[in-house]
Amino acid sequence: MTVQELPGAAAYRPTPPPAWKPLTDAAPLLPDPEPYRVLGTDAAGDAEPGLLLRLYAELVRGRRYNAQATALTKQGRLAVYPSSTGQEACETAAALVLEDQDWLFPSYRDTLAAVARGLDPVEALTLLRGDRHSGYDPREHRIAPLCTPLATQLPHAVGLAHAARLRGDDVVALAMVGDGGTSEGDFHEALNFAAVWRAPVVFFVQNNGFAISVPLAKQTAAPSLAHKAVGYGMPGRLVDGNDAVAVHQVLGEAVARARSGGGPTLVEAVTYRMDAHTNADDATRYRTDSEVEAWRTHDPIQLLERELTERGLLDDGVREEARASAERMAAALRERMNADPVLDPMDLFAHVYAEQTTQLREQAALLRAEAEVEQDQRHEQQDRDGTEEGR
Repeated sequence: MTVQELPGAAAYRPTPPPAWKPLTDAAPLLPDPEPYRVLGTDAAGDAEPGLLLRLYAELVRGRRYNAQATALTKQGRLAVYPSSTGQEACETAAALVLEDQDWLFPSYRDTLAAVARGLDPVEALTLLRGDRHSGYDPREHRIAPLCTPLATQLPHAVGLAHAARLRGDDVVALAMVGDGGTSEGDFHEALNFAAVWRAPVVFFVQNNGFAISVPLAKQTAAPSLAHKAVGYGMPGRLVDGNDAVAVHQVLGEAVARARSGGGPTLVEAVTYRMDAHTNADDATRYRTDSEVEAWRTHDPIQLLERELTERGLLDDGVREEARASAERMAAALRERMNADPVLDPMDLFAHVYAEQTTQLREQAALLRAEAEVEQDQRHEQQDRDGTEEGR
């Protein structure tokens, strides 16, 4: 017997509890039907010349950084490198919209964003070199460790932002993720917590078309990734990810909203990964050369150069200085990366637990003893070699 079949059921008209009602009007949360653009529109004339020139210098440096890091993988100095060539506008804007006290939560492809925020270019590559830890102090730089597991940094960003708000700290967390990361459970959990807590966090999705070899159409049937924001009760913004000025503006507005107590925002930047997923990937197996070439006509550097030229802000001197600065950075990166790091095997045990376990102490003592034996053997061999040469 159902409720409706019970005696007196016709007169039973319960009032739905508040949890049954929509908490938010969906219309203001919906993204625009087309990615927001500035360059090539009338709005470009309002962009500050200083911002345009700074964005341009960072884009040129970022392109050179990607090229140099890719070359280092071919020389065996890096184990792997996920290039962000073609996505420099997203990387640069993400770094420039944050204040010093804010936090950046990057994914594995966001080394350029970390460098644009001020991180040492070598330290940004340390994790990809196979060295210990993330290569830098996250607290010093306010940059979380580069995250290789997909989307696991997003709940961390929400937790930090929520904790900062509870303490009364003026902090915004900007969490970067790729389109592939939006298919992970961590993505959905992070958005839900952020919206319920109204945490000061901005989720920035770089939709570069592929999750390794999986195209976006095989990951979601949503109108856009930005539309996913509505289901969690936060605004979704859709922006041209190759338009550096548009990305900077949209992210800036989202950061300002979060800082003022307005809660989180999901920003989707539509861009394209010009290089393969990593140096270990063969992108020709899942996309055509013609597709790549079509996106080259929408290159973020060329788009910005066109605007700067039309406004008389870009001449040969400005262009040459940007390239020269990028080359100096690349030369320093090559020189420092070509020096073999000095590694201490005992570091394996130094940062596992605050207090070492019995097993770790035993393993450390065993390794130390083996190292001492090898050192003694090397000294004995050197002595024998010296004796042979003296005869």
